[in-house]
Amino acid sequence: MRFLPSFFTVDFSLLCLSSFLFFASFNMIIPELPDYLTSLGGEDYKGLIIALFTLSAGLSRPFSGKLADKIGRIPVMMFGAGVCFVVGILYPLLSFVGGFLFLRFANGFSTGFTPTGASAYVADIVPYQKRGEAMGLFSLFGSMGMAAGPALGGWLATWVSIDTVFYVSAFTSIFSILILFKLKETLPDKQRITWKMLQLKRHEILEKRVLIPSGVLFLCCFSFGVVLTIIPDFSSHLGIENKGLFFGVFTLSSLGIRLLAGRTSDRYGRVPVMRAASATLVLAMVLIAFSETKFALLGSGVLFGCAVGMYSPTTSAWVVDLSLDQFRGRALATMYIFLEAGIGIGALLSGFLFANSAENFRMVFLTSAGFAGLAFVWLLFLRGFPTDSRE
Repeated sequence: MRFLPSFFTVDFSLLCLSSFLFFASFNMIIPELPDYLTSLGGEDYKGLIIALFTLSAGLSRPFSGKLADKIGRIPVMMFGAGVCFVVGILYPLLSFVGGFLFLRFANGFSTGFTPTGASAYVADIVPYQKRGEAMGLFSLFGSMGMAAGPALGGWLATWVSIDTVFYVSAFTSIFSILILFKLKETLPDKQRITWKMLQLKRHEILEKRVLIPSGVLFLCCFSFGVVLTIIPDFSSHLGIENKGLFFGVFTLSSLGIRLLAGRTSDRYGRVPVMRAASATLVLAMVLIAFSETKFALLGSGVLFGCAVGMYSPTTSAWVVDLSLDQFRGRALATMYIFLEAGIGIGALLSGFLFANSAENFRMVFLTSAGFAGLAFVWLLFLRGFPTDSRE
């Protein structure tokens, strides 16, 4: 089909579909978790909903990166989706504060593994000159899952119990696993998994070649953690009944711009696109901070989605550009470690600053704008840094 890019093969399309279902599965429950935790008596621990999730995801990244480079991309993806299924089934069974927080920590292992393997798989099958565009298209499907999940979860929660939402989330992840059985492994020299592979050496934790793009991503993702934690309460404060609506709006707004951002970064470079993304993010968070109506918040969400749609695929392509083929999994794992750290610290700090007080909303959002501003300033002064592993 002429309108599809050359890299859009059967394997690429199946991976995109699996990614859509995977991201939809665990994002489906996010809008309802603050109220659910409150119903369990844990309203003071809202900041941990995302923080624990991202902590475990970050801790698991070095292992997922190493295993993706050793045993293959597909087993790593399957393990992550499997964790999502098991935890989803257990949420209704461990319905007390301690059990819930434990499951939020365990749930993070899903995103600690699956995106690492999936991103490495995409980098394996796409030519260098199309890398930004491919990452943009692949992340588009993940974003559609992130949009559909909260919207569906919010809608289901108005008709059925939260336990049913958990079960729907769990079985959605099963379908993402079934699709992976149709893919061909791209790692040329697969090894059998051994306990020794789980013993990390110091140099295997982070890939030094990609620390700068990963650091920029950390500063940008701080705002994402703030949004995940605070927007459900802020939506209720503004009288928005469906707390997943903002998530749907910003994710949908990021879809179209991902392809444009990817193609632009292929042509003009990763850094210029990242500068535009961080500047847009600053503006979005400032506008959210001063939103006083439903339409103002959702309008700001569109701008926030544009920023996410620019920095997400561009950073992935930038990291792959800098990485060596044999350590591609480790490089992507490093990027995700910084991503999870940004989201987790943003979630934890915003929960602390918010302190369940509506008068603190503006301060929290302006703080996140400051972190995005630091990313913009850093990128402005980034000169002479290599953008390709061949340099």
